[in-house]
Amino acid sequence: MVIWDPTEVAFSLGSFDVRWYGLCWCIGLALAYLVVMKLYQRQQIPPEKFESLFLYCFVGILAGARLGHCLLYEPGYFLSHPIEMVLPLRETPDGAWRFTGYAGLASHGGTLGLMIALWLYVRKYKVNLMRVLDNIAVATPIAACFIRLGNLMNSEIVGKLTGSDFGFVFVRNGDTLPRHPGQLYEAVAYFVFFLGGLVLYKLRESRVGQGFLFGYCLTTIFTFRLLVEWVKEVQEPWEVAMQQAIGLNQGQVLSLPFIALGLYCMLGGKWCKRLGEQA
Repeated sequence: MVIWDPTEVAFSLGSFDVRWYGLCWCIGLALAYLVVMKLYQRQQIPPEKFESLFLYCFVGILAGARLGHCLLYEPGYFLSHPIEMVLPLRETPDGAWRFTGYAGLASHGGTLGLMIALWLYVRKYKVNLMRVLDNIAVATPIAACFIRLGNLMNSEIVGKLTGSDFGFVFVRNGDTLPRHPGQLYEAVAYFVFFLGGLVLYKLRESRVGQGFLFGYCLTTIFTFRLLVEWVKEVQEPWEVAMQQAIGLNQGQVLSLPFIALGLYCMLGGKWCKRLGEQA
């Protein structure tokens, strides 16, 4: 049993507090940035075509993850409070505004936002779409790993009670009994998927640009997401009724199309061949 009660603040710079969640996000994105930069250099893609890639990815992930959470998990609230979708603020009952940060980011929305951003990027910089997707796919799991570590430090997206002495007691949430550390399960899995992606890249480097690595990334991450949801608490109360009705929660349902797309790409679907580079 692990008694889990970390501070939210990693360190302070004067009066500015650097929180663990934001720090983990930055570390994950920085590592992904370095990985993709090395891949671009290895493939001799001109540096000027890489320089804007990070900005496209960052905006696409953040916007997609935020809108995904607002529209997929709390549509009723955010459609009536649209300004809170784009600003890190929350209106209090007395009409005042309180800074909350972006308290709600959905990985499914972030993935879709990233894909849209990359489509816009390739249209402008004339890099093959499937090559860009394959390169990004190698780096994505390490970013996802650190984002989940940020969730762990925030004691959010927690697992169900284990019913034994195994697990984490999330003190900040008022728990006294151990739960599955679902965030840690995901972080470890995504790190393993990252290592697997590096190995596959080495073995199939000549086939980068055909969508296989992109498919591998989607299939592994969202299959694990589908499975780990069984030991996690639902994020919104209405998902309980959804589980009772169809046996799946929102996160699991949203994972299914990404798994299907991943398998399609790994199996060399005709659109991958049409949009990709010839072997």
